Amino acid sequence: MPFLPVSKEDMEKLGITQLDFICVTGDAYIDHPSFGIAIISRMIEAAGFSVGIIAQPQSDADFKALGKPVHCFMVTGGNIDSMVSNYTVSLKKRNDDAYSPGGKGGRRPDRAVITYCKALKRLFPETEIEIGGLEASLRRFAHYDYWSDSVMPSVLADSGADLLMYGMGEVTLSEMLNRFKGGQKLSDMHDLRGICYLTKPENTPLGAVQCDSFEIVRENKKAYAKACRKQYDEQDEVYGRTVVQRHGNMMLVQNPPQRTITREEFDYAYELPYMRAYHPMYEKLGGVPAIQEIEFSITHSRGCFGFCNFCSIALHQGRRVQTRSEDSVYNEAVMLSEKPNFKGYIHDVGGPTANFRHPSCEKQTDSGLCKGRKCLAPTPCKNIDPDHSEYIRLLRRLRSIKKIKKVFIRSGIRFDYMLLDKNNTFLDELVEYHVSGQLKVAPEHASAKVLDLMGKPHIEVYEEFQKRFYAATKKCGKEQYLVPYLMSSHPGCTLSEAVELAVFEKKHNIRPEQVQDFYPTPGTISTAMFYTGLDPYTMKPVYVPKTYEEKAMQRALLQYYDPKNRALVEKALTIAKRRDLIGFGKECLIPPDKNAGKQNPGRNSKNVKVGKKNKTGKK
Repeated sequence: MPFLPVSKEDMEKLGITQLDFICVTGDAYIDHPSFGIAIISRMIEAAGFSVGIIAQPQSDADFKALGKPVHCFMVTGGNIDSMVSNYTVSLKKRNDDAYSPGGKGGRRPDRAVITYCKALKRLFPETEIEIGGLEASLRRFAHYDYWSDSVMPSVLADSGADLLMYGMGEVTLSEMLNRFKGGQKLSDMHDLRGICYLTKPENTPLGAVQCDSFEIVRENKKAYAKACRKQYDEQDEVYGRTVVQRHGNMMLVQNPPQRTITREEFDYAYELPYMRAYHPMYEKLGGVPAIQEIEFSITHSRGCFGFCNFCSIALHQGRRVQTRSEDSVYNEAVMLSEKPNFKGYIHDVGGPTANFRHPSCEKQTDSGLCKGRKCLAPTPCKNIDPDHSEYIRLLRRLRSIKKIKKVFIRSGIRFDYMLLDKNNTFLDELVEYHVSGQLKVAPEHASAKVLDLMGKPHIEVYEEFQKRFYAATKKCGKEQYLVPYLMSSHPGCTLSEAVELAVFEKKHNIRPEQVQDFYPTPGTISTAMFYTGLDPYTMKPVYVPKTYEEKAMQRALLQYYDPKNRALVEKALTIAKRRDLIGFGKECLIPPDKNAGKQNPGRNSKNVKVGKKNKTGKK
């Protein structure tokens, strides 16, 4: 049977009476290496164990569909945090879910990991549970939860699970499976790297870095910010130490990070016999939309030394770049080109950052990545070693495959890193061969103050890249455009900085169709700023836009050209004392209100001043 068992009938066909492991996921069952649970389950199978899948369980009958596993349940919320999946940044319930049948929302519960584990503990009280994936990984410590506007304990404490595997789990899983073969249980594996567990305080490992307890960080924002920095500072496989945090009468222990996956291990994980499709049981429900973006895309790397403060990758995949071999990626492309529904286009050859296929510098292998510092921001480290040669060679090999018409790059490109490469070959070939009319890049903002808090390079770097991109485009005779991602309401962004971004847009004729409001997702440095109003690395106060009205004004400024935003833009400009941007001048964002003169005879809207309030509170 090509797919793993999802029912008792499947088990019977395979002659299995009891599965060794059962994987529970918040996503629909898609057997593709873009899904963590697919890699985990196929690795379990390859190690000689039997394994089944329970996808998006809705009832007790669903949880009991495959019986009780010999060893343990393995639970994940899915490819993204269940709360992010279920709610917009404005806390409105989403109706869609690309990871569910028919693209319809409602099949993934809020706080899926906790919900699933509690159901399993109730139905199978004697069976151990291991949790992993993005939701568990980013909620492994006490964390600010945007949706409840409160600090929640570690998901390990709330779920009742026995072990938490954080980060990318292939190496940890391999060691775990060998332990299971030797007769051990999860409770015997507390010495594994890359895991968290709860223990009695008297069993706390010696020499650990101690964060203030859940109870303290819940009440004290300064303690929360300090704990955030400690947790990030120890996320390196070379020098990272054990980190502990008390939760009531138990101690949460995070062992040091697991070692980086080797190229051979990475190849192995991605070359397992995946079906690379959603399970046929979803066909009558309209399939699963998520497959469309990944079916003909290739992952060549993971990890990112860009280390943006609003991004979860540093805490999950890590800052160290890991890569598959050129041959493995090439062979996958050949395999994809032979599929009957292949149209000649590889949609992406990427990772968290597509053009990272090389260590940021030579010293990190022995010394680790610099603690508390970034490789690229606010300015590049003098030790950085920009090199696109292997990525260029890989892309050329893929372009040479007979049935491939075009190889696109749709993952993020770090243009600041690209500019450091003295060889212009990558930019030239990117523009000529790998852009589908538009290249999406992420300058994120124009204000140096906000960019520093984001951990991004200053806007002048983007402007230099823009100049070189369009020069390269002109040189090869193509009409291609940059599409910059921009973010509103990030910590540190007042209305003045939002106006600065709008002015930048006007200068460069940028008109974003969509605007991303900052979303405080679990575990990031920017989320710690949002909650505490402090920068965890300087402990200096950070302004945080939180009211619905101010966030609406910041969004409107980024789309100042839309007539429906005019009133909000004018209000924002008035508050920011930038009414000089209302008028018909080249720099102006909006024209004067047509009705201003009729409503206020004798007053020129361009010269209206904001009056001070008198003692009655009226202007």
